[in-house]
Amino acid sequence: MNNIVNKIRNLDAYPKINEDFYSRTLSGGLITLASSVVMLLLFVSELRLYLHAVTETKLVVDTSRGETLKINFDVTFPALPCSILSLDAMDISGEQHLDVRHDIFKKRIDASGNVIESRQDGIGAPKIENPLQKHGGRLEHNETYCGSCYGAESSDDDCCNTCEDVREAYRKKGWAVSNPDLLDQCKREGFLQKIKDEEGEGCNMYGFLEVNKVAGNFHFAPGKSFQQSNVHVHDLQAFQKDSFNISHKINRLAFGDYFPGVLNPLDGVQWTQEPPSGMYQYFIKVVPTVYTDSRGSTIQSNQFSVTEHFRTADVGRLQALPGVFFFYDLSPIKVTFSEENVSFLHFLTNVCAIVGGVFTVSGILDSFIYHGQKAIKKKMEIGKFS
Repeated sequence: MNNIVNKIRNLDAYPKINEDFYSRTLSGGLITLASSVVMLLLFVSELRLYLHAVTETKLVVDTSRGETLKINFDVTFPALPCSILSLDAMDISGEQHLDVRHDIFKKRIDASGNVIESRQDGIGAPKIENPLQKHGGRLEHNETYCGSCYGAESSDDDCCNTCEDVREAYRKKGWAVSNPDLLDQCKREGFLQKIKDEEGEGCNMYGFLEVNKVAGNFHFAPGKSFQQSNVHVHDLQAFQKDSFNISHKINRLAFGDYFPGVLNPLDGVQWTQEPPSGMYQYFIKVVPTVYTDSRGSTIQSNQFSVTEHFRTADVGRLQALPGVFFFYDLSPIKVTFSEENVSFLHFLTNVCAIVGGVFTVSGILDSFIYHGQKAIKKKMEIGKFS
């Protein structure tokens, strides 16, 4: 047993020096304190890196097909009433969603930004089943009222009981309502009077769109939209106004769900152009993004970059329709973010490197100072130091 102990003792790579040969100095003590502080700071920094996940970024080709794109928006128009504001969406595949109302909410706001009324945008008046006769504005005894669509009916059973029904029927035909007072339903409901009563009001419009994952656009504009000779047109004559104040603030615009670190460049952007009536255009490049956290949960989302342009509106030119237009295109490259935790062995290796490195450098510095002091002291004793 003693032989084994002696052999192990001979393997000691750290031979001990008798304390009689130690020489403790003030400079050595100061260096020891400084190196201890440095080691502690580096250890804390390494510990923080170990406790927090590291995000790794990769670029890959986007090979996904047949997916949809979710667009979340929240836009405020301080000088455009909710009753005349509509939302349309279309893409290069030819699919169109005109006067979108599903999952869309509107808030009427006053000039000070206070909410007057909040409601979900309606889907339209219910269709009357099997109407008996058409009598325009007259309602006969024991008969179901069925308002005229003024030539815009697609079949003999169609009814337009409200001003909105008539405008919708006109939109499907590609017609414009030039004077609402000539329509019995609009006159009875006081369509133009409502527009005048809401003068000076604003509108906060928010919700989301589900669109095909192809290039396209969506826009906020006054009036109902329709197709005329394969051209997208908005009916502005019904409001009998020369111009529309399209000043706006984008509270939020996101393509997809939120993920840690996402930055949406249009959040909080506000435009108050002079003159305010015009076409505000945002050209957006959408980059598909996949975020995977340390637990393996995956979030399919998007990032985007944007450029802006403004054109003065000219009501006589269809190309310069007043409104806010968002033109988006998709990048073929997908960005993937992956959270990864540092392994314990890597953390231990770095800690050992910190302790050993600081200890070695401190030893070299201490030796340099100690021998330098001895050399100077020796020259001073023999009178050669000047």
